[in-house]
Amino acid sequence: MARAFVGIGSNIDPAGNVEKAIFLLSAAVQLRGISTVYLSEAVGRPGQPLYYNCVVEFETDVPPVELKQRVLRRIEKELGRVRSTDRSAARTIDLDLILYDRLVMTTEGLTLPDPDIVKRPFLAIPLLELAPDLQLPGSGLRINEIAAALPQDAMKPLQDYTTRLRRGTLHERKQ
Repeated sequence: MARAFVGIGSNIDPAGNVEKAIFLLSAAVQLRGISTVYLSEAVGRPGQPLYYNCVVEFETDVPPVELKQRVLRRIEKELGRVRSTDRSAARTIDLDLILYDRLVMTTEGLTLPDPDIVKRPFLAIPLLELAPDLQLPGSGLRINEIAAALPQDAMKPLQDYTTRLRRGTLHERKQ
């Protein structure tokens, strides 16, 4: 089984869509952890509704490209994600495979580890929470150093929402 991490984001009915996405994902993989969910501004789009962002950790035996196409894209479609040429458009849900074991790869549509980890606090901070000893494959960069170098002032933790998510999703999967 591979240890993998997916970044989740939504700014259209974010509370409902993030919860639904995690529930659907937990039906397809062995969910191991849910980071704190953060409220943050849209990248490159001031004035857009705020995003809910988090990272989930899980184990899977589904290869990464298949995981992206067969599992993540299916969940996005089920939750009404519409892809357009505007990469900064508001979205019901965004599921990005950001790490898959120690794999380093680049294919059309998938780069692992995700290069945005070193630029986006809403990926690095939650990843640090789930895997504090992590070194990014291929670079040797430590997640604690990456997270420390990124601004965190624009991220607001949603503790009550996170607790409800964890209680509902992780508790159900253990029963």
